[in-house]
Amino acid sequence: MVAALFSRVAALSLLLICASAAEPAPAPPGMVWIPAGEFAMGSKLPDTNDNERPVHGVRVSGFWMDRSEVTNTQFAAFVSATGYKTTAEKPVDWEELKKQVPPGTPKPDDSVLAPGSLVFIPPSKQLNDLNDYSQWWQWVHGADWRHPAGPQSNITGKDDHPVVQMSWDDAVAYATWAGKRLPTEAEWEYAARGGLSGKRYPWGDQQLSDTDGAVANIWQGRFPDMNTAADGFAATAPVGRYPANAFGLHDMAGNVWEWCSDWYRADAYAIAARAGVASDPQGPERPWDPQEPTALKRVTRGGSFLCHVTYCESYRPGARRGSAYDTGSPHIGFRCVKPGTP
Repeated sequence: MVAALFSRVAALSLLLICASAAEPAPAPPGMVWIPAGEFAMGSKLPDTNDNERPVHGVRVSGFWMDRSEVTNTQFAAFVSATGYKTTAEKPVDWEELKKQVPPGTPKPDDSVLAPGSLVFIPPSKQLNDLNDYSQWWQWVHGADWRHPAGPQSNITGKDDHPVVQMSWDDAVAYATWAGKRLPTEAEWEYAARGGLSGKRYPWGDQQLSDTDGAVANIWQGRFPDMNTAADGFAATAPVGRYPANAFGLHDMAGNVWEWCSDWYRADAYAIAARAGVASDPQGPERPWDPQEPTALKRVTRGGSFLCHVTYCESYRPGARRGSAYDTGSPHIGFRCVKPGTP
């Protein structure tokens, strides 16, 4: 039912959008045109996060956007052409790390700073307290984009899955090589909404059930210890597996979080609302998260296969969070944009 509704709404929205905006030609391979427009950025819904408020007006110029998240195959081509080493494949730089930890924190042993990344490891039993995410996230040496769940894992048979274990620097490096860039936070939300103003999800307001895997790759079951994988995927899904929104974009909800170019500030919307309607905003000049005031965070958007309505309903277009720019995980990837002139 949700998938059918999604298709009808998307088709109608696309007709209205195409009637008012011409697409430049030719289209870059794998990209779709996002027409210029103005929208209400953020969420008015009472049960959403404070960092999504207040709603404020934003004007966005037209641009090209990758139809899907960057895949393992695409990233492998970049690595083959350049010899690039991702952040997770290099030892942790203590000089950079100590900028993000409380002053006076002692330098750990070099063995602790060996190459690695964060890995989701589900607990063996139901948890009563979901506030302590260290119960399911662990730093694992040897985890990287080729081994997203640790050195024993691999991406065999996942050529068309989104590349993960990406730091912000990794995403920027790929985008630059490809002649593109990361989307701004405003561009990302505008594109994710697909012309549906004020809706909770890219498909409208209808909530997904734990047995509905037809619209987005999210967690099904009891988070974080029991994943039923009712949609067929316990982790990432191939890009394009789920219906596109009205702009022709896949996986703007779920699958993997996506990096944006902006620094993350929890109060960014309050600042923006005081300034009036903004044209192509580039985000704040510096990051700030009251929960981790020393952390250097960039914006990630879209939610992932680990999101569930009871814990992280961040597959909503208005949902936003900050992620440490120098850290990847098995549910963070990205897509790129490119300017265009009709």
